[in-house]
Amino acid sequence: MRTVKTVLVTLLSAGVLSVVVAAAVIYAGLFNVAATDPHWPATYWVLDTARVRSIQVHAAGLAPPAGYDEQAKVVMAVGHFSEHCATCHGAPGAKQSELAEGMYPRPPSLTDVASRYTPGELFWILKHGIKMSGMPSMESDGDAMLWATVAFLQKLPGMSDSDYNDLWMQAQAAGSHGGMDHGAMNMDDAGSAAQSTDGHTAGAAGAGSAQTPPAGHSHK
Repeated sequence: MRTVKTVLVTLLSAGVLSVVVAAAVIYAGLFNVAATDPHWPATYWVLDTARVRSIQVHAAGLAPPAGYDEQAKVVMAVGHFSEHCATCHGAPGAKQSELAEGMYPRPPSLTDVASRYTPGELFWILKHGIKMSGMPSMESDGDAMLWATVAFLQKLPGMSDSDYNDLWMQAQAAGSHGGMDHGAMNMDDAGSAAQSTDGHTAGAAGAGSAQTPPAGHSHK
């Protein structure tokens, strides 16, 4: 019994000492918060494990609604992605911006993100954001737009540069301006808007008036 008590006291003392030392290091400013100074391996492991497990637990049970991956909705999501995601994450044929290159952690490419997260996890990340990563919450865009964006991300692995450009042009022709702080897009009207512009998009391209993604997303 005495041995168990000694072990417990020793562990408790070591824990208290660790907290005191950590607090002293932080208060003394020895922990460098600069984006140019990578995390210590132990710090990276803790933060990465906390991120992955938090997403898995909080997104458990989230399932996409019926019809979330309809083509018309994916077209609407491309406009949203081009405005608010491509700058940091890049897009087919478009590099990440210089701003993203200076961030730590650096925003990942999303070409294979669908293989690393479930649809529910992708939705949760889009809706709630990730602390201390630069990933904002897009809750104000509404669930319908976010699920459509999930569907778009699922199509990224096999998407060519020209496929992305075609979708972006359709989104512009359909008037896709869904974005943060602009309110939720009326996805019920997405189908008719996108379908009515398919012919117009092809005509515009043939007339030499084809557009390219906005500044910051152009192909290089």
